[in-house]
Amino acid sequence: MSTAIPRAQFHQKNLRQPAQHAAVENQLHYERHRPEETTLYRLVQAHIETFFAQVETETGSGLPGFVKDEFEAFLECGILAHGFLRLRCANCTHEKLVAFSCKRRGFCPSCGGRRMAQTAAHLVDHVIPNVPVRQWVLSLPIPLRYLLAAHPRLITPVLQVIHRAISAFLIKQAGLKRVEAQTGAITLIQRFGSAANLNIHLHCLVLDGVYRIQNGEPEFHGVRPPTAEQLQTLLGRIIQRIMKALTRHGALIEEEGMTYFADMEADTALAPLQSAACTYRIALGPRAGQKVLTLKTVPVQEIRSQPGSKCCVNAHGFSLHAGVRCAMNQREELEHLCRYITRPAIANERLTLNDAGQVVLTLKTPYRDGTTHIVMSPLEFMQRLAALVPRPRLNLIRFHGVLAPNARLRAEIIPDGKKSKPSDANDDAPHSAATKRISWARLLKRVFDIDIEHCPHCGGNMKIIAAILERTAITKILDHLGLPARAPPRSPRRVFDPFEPI
Repeated sequence: MSTAIPRAQFHQKNLRQPAQHAAVENQLHYERHRPEETTLYRLVQAHIETFFAQVETETGSGLPGFVKDEFEAFLECGILAHGFLRLRCANCTHEKLVAFSCKRRGFCPSCGGRRMAQTAAHLVDHVIPNVPVRQWVLSLPIPLRYLLAAHPRLITPVLQVIHRAISAFLIKQAGLKRVEAQTGAITLIQRFGSAANLNIHLHCLVLDGVYRIQNGEPEFHGVRPPTAEQLQTLLGRIIQRIMKALTRHGALIEEEGMTYFADMEADTALAPLQSAACTYRIALGPRAGQKVLTLKTVPVQEIRSQPGSKCCVNAHGFSLHAGVRCAMNQREELEHLCRYITRPAIANERLTLNDAGQVVLTLKTPYRDGTTHIVMSPLEFMQRLAALVPRPRLNLIRFHGVLAPNARLRAEIIPDGKKSKPSDANDDAPHSAATKRISWARLLKRVFDIDIEHCPHCGGNMKIIAAILERTAITKILDHLGLPARAPPRSPRRVFDPFEPI
């Protein structure tokens, strides 16, 4: 049986198939992912040059280098013509090719899928203790979403306010004082919504209780779930403290009882793209400033409220949700939750082109007004992609409290913590410790039940025999196999008129 995984990272091609080796029975066969055949790849390939020209023409400045690099790397991701690994079975000499990946964090579905699975597995296996965990989700007003996107340094003080407020609430729920107990959390900063809009919001996986030292050992005390009234009070406290923190950092100004944004420097080309992506509008082109086209195909009365909606409160454009909880013995459900909140921004299966050549993006869940699809021109969609690219060296996963890198209790409470080396416990990067990194082959087995470490013909071990990087060798091997030895060509830059319909 042959199964293709759309967000896969390993890419497979049979070099030789000896007739004497029959396929291993009841084993899923892993096919090479072909990014050049996806709608997303073709869109970027066809419009990248024209998009860069559009931005430069209408803003007077080119896109930042890190955004351009994201697009360039995406067009090389998974393409055999840019290099690959050769794997060979030790028993039957069956071979396959594994293309290199871009490993970017912006919009690549393949690398995003790998990072999703790897991060979720690492957090569950090596970071989150075997205690109940509750997800706290804080959504922000649109102006603050843009502010944090344009000035990501402000995320740190905002997260400090949120963690202090939630941890103080949990300690009070446990009937203890702050000097007696502490809790821990992992915040995953999600930068997108299902409509490929720029929507910075915070998913906090908070230990649903507190640790207290008893007889020299940390002892966990669970707490009662929050009531709607408690959530409303907590949200009000968080809002007040966030506004004060942003004022202290110069992002907000208070004068005569009014609060408004300070004049802060922003990137000339990227700022309008981010602002439009936050407000569901179009930044550039003949329809600049207009809302994107939406399709409403579901009657409003058929849309049901989401589970846990009773644990959601709203105030002044903020929203706090705390209705999802994983019990101590629900580690598999916890891993699914981690995958959900670390998922890629774009899914290939939800992206199509209509007969007019417009991009149709299917929403993961219908909006309350019945909207199920977003329709944009290719260049308008490219604007959304550019706005989703995070800045370099921006850590999108933060650790707090007892799970912080240098917390004294961390090594005593995390899974296998006492067996880890001290240097491992002090590293806050989720994939930095080589001894804790889970291989992609094991992830495929864990997530998709696909075994790529063993030959699909005889079951023997597949081993890397070479990394092919030189152009001459790449061309020779791919020509011999009848595969394209050159990367798909880009469409040339069109002469761009900002007032011409696209």
